[in-house]
Amino acid sequence: MDALEILFTASFWVAAIRIASPLIFATMGELICERAGVLNLGIEGIMTAGAFAGWFTVYSGGDLWAGVLVAALVGALFGLLHATLTVPLGLSQHVVGIGITLLATSLTYFTYRLVLPEVTSPPKIEPFQPLPIPGLSRIPVVGEALFTQTPLTYLAFVSVAAVAWILYRTPVGLAVRAAGENPSAVEAQGISVTGIRMGAVAVGSALMGVGGAFLTISAFNSFFFQMINGRGWICIALVVFGSWRPGKALVGAILFAAFDAYQVRLQQISGGIVPYQVFLMMPYALSILALILVARRATYPKALMIPYQKGER
Repeated sequence: MDALEILFTASFWVAAIRIASPLIFATMGELICERAGVLNLGIEGIMTAGAFAGWFTVYSGGDLWAGVLVAALVGALFGLLHATLTVPLGLSQHVVGIGITLLATSLTYFTYRLVLPEVTSPPKIEPFQPLPIPGLSRIPVVGEALFTQTPLTYLAFVSVAAVAWILYRTPVGLAVRAAGENPSAVEAQGISVTGIRMGAVAVGSALMGVGGAFLTISAFNSFFFQMINGRGWICIALVVFGSWRPGKALVGAILFAAFDAYQVRLQQISGGIVPYQVFLMMPYALSILALILVARRATYPKALMIPYQKGER
């Protein structure tokens, strides 16, 4: 099989959609935060904490959906901490975000060693299994790629539609977007900018936690250190790539995942002639290139990263 034929195989697109799923959750979460005017650089740590919380819930005897719920709650708690420090207190969103990432990551690793002190290899659980959709899964290539995934992958695509509908079709979404564009106009309508921003960060962080949990209870079956591996930072770039729009961000997540799945297959057919580090670099290099091309035309929320205190004009 040559390099071009890979792009037309169902297995390639199955892998790409699976790789994209945690990115979709976390990207939608970051998009909600930034639409409300808050840059959440705690995403990497929140995904790590969500990955562990979801996995450990199942490992301790809970069912898989309970693991998803716990991961979301853990993500929301870290999001509330981030929001409390950045929204009413007005601290630097950059510094607080990095601090949340360090706190969540370190606390996760400490908890792992505390509850499993004698473990040398990550314990395994029974993860979500693929759930083919009758009829649709029989469509050549597209059906196998989109409709033979796990329930969490389907939920990831539903989350995109839900975020888009809420942001553009509901009063709550209008308030969130206004908080990121013109917070004084939100206050003039008698709505709390602080409440909107804190709620958006909490909800967005909950989605980030679910994105992390996808890796441990859907893509894999255990938790191990460094498993997030920069996915959180990629999601921040995907928000910019998508011009802060859910649909475009979804396309960006799938493109990055396709690059990632493609480089793995290129390694297999290269025969070791090219160093594997070159292939590992490919999706990130292509993402940077795409970001450069798109970001110059992107229209960002005008009040992004700008603290707001009640009564300001």
